[in-house]
Amino acid sequence: MTGVPLLVAENVSRSFAVQKGFLGFGKKTSVQAINQFSLSLRPHEAIGLVGESGSGKSTAGRLMLGLLAPTQGRVLFEDKDLAGFDDRQLRALRRRMQLVFQDPYSSLDPRRKVADQIADGLVIHGLARGEDVRLKVDALLRHVGLEAEHGSRYPHSFSGGQRQRIGIARALASSPDILVADEPVSALDVSVQAQVLALLAQLRSKLGLAMLFISHDLAAVRHLCDRVVVLYLGRIMEEGPTREIFSSPRHPYTRALMSAAPSFDRAKKKNRILLTGEPPSPSNPPAGCVFHTRCPHSNEQCKDNVPTLEFIGTGHRVACSRFNEI
Repeated sequence: MTGVPLLVAENVSRSFAVQKGFLGFGKKTSVQAINQFSLSLRPHEAIGLVGESGSGKSTAGRLMLGLLAPTQGRVLFEDKDLAGFDDRQLRALRRRMQLVFQDPYSSLDPRRKVADQIADGLVIHGLARGEDVRLKVDALLRHVGLEAEHGSRYPHSFSGGQRQRIGIARALASSPDILVADEPVSALDVSVQAQVLALLAQLRSKLGLAMLFISHDLAAVRHLCDRVVVLYLGRIMEEGPTREIFSSPRHPYTRALMSAAPSFDRAKKKNRILLTGEPPSPSNPPAGCVFHTRCPHSNEQCKDNVPTLEFIGTGHRVACSRFNEI
């Protein structure tokens, strides 16, 4: 994938202050949600962000959108640091970067008609007025596989899959360059997940969108994304072209994730890698490689040294000191 990156994260870290103890009156501690996260998203490119729950995927997405400020590092949009944006620039940025939420039930206002919610982006950013607003809303509804007359209804009239289509239409109203989809199908029935994924793929191709796709569903990532980034406890373990990551994962954690994906192949089921123990607490991460407490290949070096992301091929990086030995 060529071209100047639209969005770049440079060594971004983000920590949160957490109060421990009964009713929040205990000692304050810091939780490192993202640590030294670096990523670039180019025009028309789709990147899949994968990892277990609590790995920092959603936090990374919000940092890239500018909804959270990094504790360290910086996020650049078209080579401009988001930290230096004033209110006017941030407003313009919101038009060009949109978010599709995980839960289509809570992300829509139950008291407002669907058409009014889709129209917000058009009106707020001055993209349409008067009758043009209605015409564009009707077009957006048809764009996502619904009918224009659906705009006069309230969200409770729709199924989960239809609500997510409405959420996608709302995100597309401002004609964004970047779409961040945060687990967009995880709350939907399996029968409609494939339909929504097919819609996202179709819209990405037709509109030329760049996309950051956050998901647990490795099959969806494989179908939709050009590159994959694997997160564990806020750190990137591996990153590379989708085909290469799925055909030849190099990090032990990536291999474990791939082996845990549902499959009808009996050989793959027999070769499943079972990780022992639970992921460590982000408030008390292990020294050295954060994965060494669950890694079947760890040694004393892994306990002491933090591995750096190294290029092992074109666009393929891995953070493991032993990837050549396993």
